[in-house]
Amino acid sequence: MLLTFDERFSDSPLVERVWRSQSHAAGAFLSMASSHVEIAITRQNGRVFATVRGPETKATRAECPAGGDWLGIRFKLGTYLPSFAPGDLKDRHDVTLPDASSRSFWLNGSAWEYPDFENADTFVARLVRKGILVRHDTIDASLCEPDSLSARSTQRHFLRATGITRSTVRQIERARYATALLRQGVSILDTVYEAGYFDQAHLTRSLKTLIGQTPLQITQGTQQLSFLYKTTTPSRIYDAHGRCAHDGIGITRQPY
Repeated sequence: MLLTFDERFSDSPLVERVWRSQSHAAGAFLSMASSHVEIAITRQNGRVFATVRGPETKATRAECPAGGDWLGIRFKLGTYLPSFAPGDLKDRHDVTLPDASSRSFWLNGSAWEYPDFENADTFVARLVRKGILVRHDTIDASLCEPDSLSARSTQRHFLRATGITRSTVRQIERARYATALLRQGVSILDTVYEAGYFDQAHLTRSLKTLIGQTPLQITQGTQQLSFLYKTTTPSRIYDAHGRCAHDGIGITRQPY
């Protein structure tokens, strides 16, 4: 395997996951679509640097160097750094923060020590206290509201806080959920139903765009994918069948 990943939950209400990875050889992998903003710390060939990343609305091919170590702090939907609008970061328009020293980087005019896997929550708490990291708590509640003219204000608010539309978020999370099912051995037809797709062709189109592989390629596991985090979706958005209660789009609650 080109990359190995480790992850943990966070005590911070603003953090989706803290993850870390290592590369064991140079090569290419598929960077899957993702809805979230994150800060990543790269350590490779004696250099350390921090990068602010935005959402990705399609799968892309990425090159992986050998001997790299990465730490990622992936924020919950609607959490972002106001200095870096999520929409400006979208689709790999990442921003690498300038070095302050071998152990720190510049962010909003101050030097910040690079966090590690264990103290990431403390780092995030400091960002919040300084007003560098914020979260809009209404984002989860508005995710499944109907897309209508009367909801334009909510839509603009959602787009500003996440960089992408509610429809795009739902498509991405559904595709990632379907991918997790397929990798667990769930059949393609059962995945169509469980993830709420219209038919197998709909599933295939979605996964090719957002994951970069067909359902069969995902089940075969022949190509490295980026970090497939196990999202816990807020249950209040969904009905008893795990489907979006308002718009009928079948995003299924993830059983983790």
